[in-house]
Amino acid sequence: MARQGEVIRNIDWQIVIIYVFLVFAGWLNIYSAVFDENAASIFDVGQKYGKQLIWIGAAFLLAIGILILDSRFYFTFAYGFYFFVIVSLVGVYLFAPEIKGARSWFEVGPLRVQPSEFAKLATSVVVARFMGRYDFKIQRLSDMVKLLGLLAIPGILIVLQGDAGSALVFSSFFLVFYREGMPFSIILLGVYAILIFALSIIWGGLTLSIVAIVLSYIAFVVYGLQKSHRFSVVKMLLVPLAFIVPTAAYMFFKLNINVLLVFVIGFSILLVPVAVYTYKKRVPALLIIFGIAVGSVFISQSVEYVFNNILEAHQRTRINVFFGLESDPQGSEFNVIQSKIAIGSGDLTGKGFLNGTQTKNDFVPEQSTDFIFCTIGEEWGFLGSIIIIGLFVYLILRIMSSAEQQRTAFSRIYGYCVASILFFHVLINIGMTIGLMPVIGIPLPFFSYGGSSLWGFTLLLFIFVKLDANRTELIQ
Repeated sequence: MARQGEVIRNIDWQIVIIYVFLVFAGWLNIYSAVFDENAASIFDVGQKYGKQLIWIGAAFLLAIGILILDSRFYFTFAYGFYFFVIVSLVGVYLFAPEIKGARSWFEVGPLRVQPSEFAKLATSVVVARFMGRYDFKIQRLSDMVKLLGLLAIPGILIVLQGDAGSALVFSSFFLVFYREGMPFSIILLGVYAILIFALSIIWGGLTLSIVAIVLSYIAFVVYGLQKSHRFSVVKMLLVPLAFIVPTAAYMFFKLNINVLLVFVIGFSILLVPVAVYTYKKRVPALLIIFGIAVGSVFISQSVEYVFNNILEAHQRTRINVFFGLESDPQGSEFNVIQSKIAIGSGDLTGKGFLNGTQTKNDFVPEQSTDFIFCTIGEEWGFLGSIIIIGLFVYLILRIMSSAEQQRTAFSRIYGYCVASILFFHVLINIGMTIGLMPVIGIPLPFFSYGGSSLWGFTLLLFIFVKLDANRTELIQ
């Protein structure tokens, strides 16, 4: 009893108070988004807001249960919980009914459970357990491969369910890896890959590949003309002809040539003398230049294949619309257009609770789930939106600050996992409602309607609250 009393005293009540405020603010917005004057009462379980109250009550019970459990429970059963969630993801893919083009929910009577919402929690715990080992080194290739495998398994299973948005959340773990010593160059490579993805969609994979080759060759020539690395003009001109001439023939004379094969042969011929020269002179700059070019070609061609052969038609349309390559105001653009109208109409202070015209007239689809922020913007205005965003920012920074005070690697890493996941959800969800991010369908934490989402975020947050309250204990 004395130990439990100490835990209660050590709880970070600021985090708890912000959580409670956000949950009830979310409930009020759900109530406003789906308000029905003919409903029996505010507690009508036939309405979404009535059901959400039940989910909120259950979430509070879960939070209390987490605070009662011993902190070592989460460390001890990390791998078991992860395995259970993976089995659930396999099960939902094999046996769950298809809803809105995705197999993501188990249906138990009127209750729907979405395992992907708990996969983020399970992955956070197992990543903290794995990285918290005394002999773990993120610079060691074998450890990094295993770590990426822990992310890839649930991510791939979620993609197979047709929920690519939830799978993208796992990319937020790279922020945790960076905090734990992963080289910043890996982050730069990630940004580079995203840039190549975007340019491949906008320009086309073939165009981007040719641009990458030409730029790398220009860098090669400039480097070779330096006095200390003087190359013969013949060497600089003849080697690229192995792929420049066939490529030009394909582009201008429409000859039947496999362009990818040309790239492979051309780069192979070009890299042989570069590699030999680099080895002899111990100059890695050229290999870096051509490595980036090869990576650009590989990624751009992969993106083009994935875009045309793996993504669904509606996903391709959303991406094209986001990059301005096509217009679909009555289709995939409709949600974002209406959302921006709703948020913009809120002006400085908003129209007031239950007075949102866009909301009341159902102009914004999914306004109680993925687009719940448009209700905040319309009824609470700019000031209300800033307060909500500010609370999220403070909550994330508070978690990061508390994570730095932990005595064990497990608790610190888990805290950063929580902060990174919340940051990703808030950034993407709010960004897509105002048109700055593509629509990928992920909820706003504690606001969006749904029991699985609320329970998943509650468990995610309160496990850290518990670990933080017991930070003086060594649980490893």
